[in-house]
Amino acid sequence: MNKEQFIELGLTEEQANKAAAASQDELKGFIPKARFDEVNDTKKKLEKDLGERDGQLDELKKSAGASEDLKKQIETLQSENKTAADQYAADLKGLTLTNAIKSALNGKVHDEGLVAGLFDREKLVIDGDKIVGLDDQLKGLQESKAFLFKTDDTKAPGFKVGNDGKPTPVDPNKPISLQDAVTAHYQTK
Repeated sequence: MNKEQFIELGLTEEQANKAAAASQDELKGFIPKARFDEVNDTKKKLEKDLGERDGQLDELKKSAGASEDLKKQIETLQSENKTAADQYAADLKGLTLTNAIKSALNGKVHDEGLVAGLFDREKLVIDGDKIVGLDDQLKGLQESKAFLFKTDDTKAPGFKVGNDGKPTPVDPNKPISLQDAVTAHYQTK
């Protein structure tokens, strides 16, 4: 949990700071759910691909009639396997980029799905555990579409009902009610 969530639960700011720091320390050894899902999906996909290839080899053994037919089948299977490997690499890249974007946006925006769709994935490059270009695009979106991002500023511009519970300052030169305004208008004439 973060500081704002602890404050919403009724803790003082000092208590919220300590609780947020303790929460961060506690989570240091944990793997983010997005990363776990990514690895788990990869494992499932590899197991499925392995099963398909084993089935293909069994079919190949059964149909080992003419050597020409066998060569054609091998070439066909090799091209299908290459296509499947390319598709898998593209899917893995997409999943990695999606998880990195969602992780970068976590708790910072009003609608994570909407903002994630604004990233130009073609300009993002996976370099080990880092996504090159992600921070630049995030900063650009924060500047150009600031309304999509949450602000920590409690003095944000706009109309606040009830003036946050503070009394409205009274100006002795300005009337307070309609009756006072009408009275003041006729008294000045």
